[in-house]
Amino acid sequence: MSRYNFLQKLLDLEAGQGPFISAYLDTSVNEIGKRTFDVVLRKQINEHLGAFPEDSGERKAFEQDIEKINAHLENLDPEVQGVAIFACSADGLFKSYEFQVPFEENLFFVFDRPHLYPLIKLVSQNRRFAVAQADTNSAHIYVFGQGEVFSREDIQNEKTNRSEVGGWSQMRYQRHVENFHQQHAKEVVAELEKLVRKDRIERVILAGDETVIIPILKAEITKELEDKVIGTMPLSVNAPEREVLEAAEKIVHRHNTLEDLKAIETLKEQDYDNGLGVSTIGKVFPALLNGQVQELYISSDFNSIDYNIGLVNKIFKDYAPGIDEELPSAKRTGLVIDEILKIAAQTADDIRFIEDDNLLKDAGGVGALLRYQAKGVNV
Repeated sequence: MSRYNFLQKLLDLEAGQGPFISAYLDTSVNEIGKRTFDVVLRKQINEHLGAFPEDSGERKAFEQDIEKINAHLENLDPEVQGVAIFACSADGLFKSYEFQVPFEENLFFVFDRPHLYPLIKLVSQNRRFAVAQADTNSAHIYVFGQGEVFSREDIQNEKTNRSEVGGWSQMRYQRHVENFHQQHAKEVVAELEKLVRKDRIERVILAGDETVIIPILKAEITKELEDKVIGTMPLSVNAPEREVLEAAEKIVHRHNTLEDLKAIETLKEQDYDNGLGVSTIGKVFPALLNGQVQELYISSDFNSIDYNIGLVNKIFKDYAPGIDEELPSAKRTGLVIDEILKIAAQTADDIRFIEDDNLLKDAGGVGALLRYQAKGVNV
């Protein structure tokens, strides 16, 4: 899946011999301009350090990784609000991913493999979207994502002047103005379509006077682009980037809420014997291992995800002979969920984190739509 291509190195990692650190940090500043993640980080480091025997190879590797993490954080860009760091000296790996949005909380894990749930969740919930902010002679086209501006294209055409003439001259002038506005809208839409294709944008918002420029833009939009428009905003073309982003994020959030409801409604309609929907980890996991899952739905509240340990152990036992890597213990909830996400990131078309816990409550927090009928999936 292209959205997670940048995680491929982590997705390909198998369980290693040495301790593997996964750290998620909220590096945003508080009301007095200070970062506060270091207090939690030091506490977590000391607790894990005490679990390693003195002079052991594991302790030495852990200390080396902590030195690298601290050195990296000392040089962190002030604009960065969220950091995910993965370190394992035994595997010679050190990776850092930085974002303009914070992680919900500071988390520190030490396993035999990376813990990916918080990272895949943040990426999934902060997808890029485009905003075309225009008036009748100028426009700004933004690509936003993960709390920042990825790109901005500006369009400026000659401004039409008002005319005081009347009669036929006024009518000809009015047609001239209308043609000019139409050509301007064509140019804006053409540039917007180019960016949407290049960046694989799924959601578009139009901003401007909703009685003047928005109808002209809509008249020029193709069916392909029309299907991606999720809302409009009555913002001036001179509204600053931050105001545009904040208003657009509200529309995106509202759209996501409605899409969550539609997705789970469809899942429930298809969740029957030989249907195209399955729920609970006990049914979703085999479908993933079979390559059947088209869209994975998972609760955004990690603690609401539940499953039968004995059933998952049976699935691991059944599928282990055909899998090269070592599957995690079914008792380690975080790693079981990570295994689901790892497979979905590589084989499914989409991963959707569902905000309303009640929507997937009866499914133990996990469901999926399938590419083909679920024969043989039930266990």
